Amino acid sequence: MARRDAATAQHSKRPRSRPLKGEETEVKHIVETQNLSPAQARELVRRYGNDWRKIEEAAKTYKGD
Repeated sequence: MARRDAATAQHSKRPRSRPLKGEETEVKHIVETQNLSPAQARELVRRYGNDWRKIEEAAKTYKGD
């Protein structure tokens, strides 16, 4: 079991090339609610996962730019 957990942990540290299931739905929601581009929204989802508080804080900094 420990070996499997280690492999999973290593895998999760790699950058993803494809969105996770449901990620595009989250991206669409962020685009609509935060008025960001899809690329900016994808970056936030990849960086913060489903931590909506952090995503909203980061989206405010994008709007300020």
